Amino acid sequence: MDFVELKTNIRTQVGNGPARALRRQGKIPAVLYGSDTEPILLSVAVNDLEQVLKKSKVGQVLLNVVIQNGETSTKSAMIKELQTHPVSRDFLHVDFYEIALDRKITVKVPIAIKGKSIGVENGGLLQIVRRALEVSCLPFEIPESIDIDVTDLDIGDSIHAGKIAIEGDIELMDDDHFTVVTILSPKIEEVEVEELEDEEEAEEPGAEDEAAAAPDAGDAE
Repeated sequence: MDFVELKTNIRTQVGNGPARALRRQGKIPAVLYGSDTEPILLSVAVNDLEQVLKKSKVGQVLLNVVIQNGETSTKSAMIKELQTHPVSRDFLHVDFYEIALDRKITVKVPIAIKGKSIGVENGGLLQIVRRALEVSCLPFEIPESIDIDVTDLDIGDSIHAGKIAIEGDIELMDDDHFTVVTILSPKIEEVEVEELEDEEEAEEPGAEDEAAAAPDAGDAE
């Protein structure tokens, strides 16, 4: 997996006022930290960050963070947290976490479904329970996707995380018994509809019930 370059600048001011000033310039505040790294306050252009995210084909993009402050230095990092506005979805702040190329990291990798299952051919419904799985591996060994072949799955069958094989020194972090993909029976939906119809019919009063519920002519006098 390739690293993507992202240029940043050192910032010296903190607080809401300086952060708003940065956003008016098309930038957002950022910070870079790590297990062996003191926090470094940064700013990054929103357009540059958007371009980096568009280039990423996996759940986690790896970065060469270029820090400009008169002199230039580069840190290998990943995006730890990206804060966005709850309404506008504009970027507000980004945290970068420095990584070592010889040390394993934990990232999420999307799954890719391969083949058409027997169960779907027979009218079943393919349900993807989780679209990404968490793996632990070296930065350069992060796969673009985890392929799952569903060809042999019949209605009622499932694939659990523990049954997924991945080449290389890559460890799946999800529970072995976690269901990733399953084939549902279409009869489940049909039964639910029939039960609903039966309940509605039971709630409708019959002719005898309506007659019993109507007031007697003598009582009305």
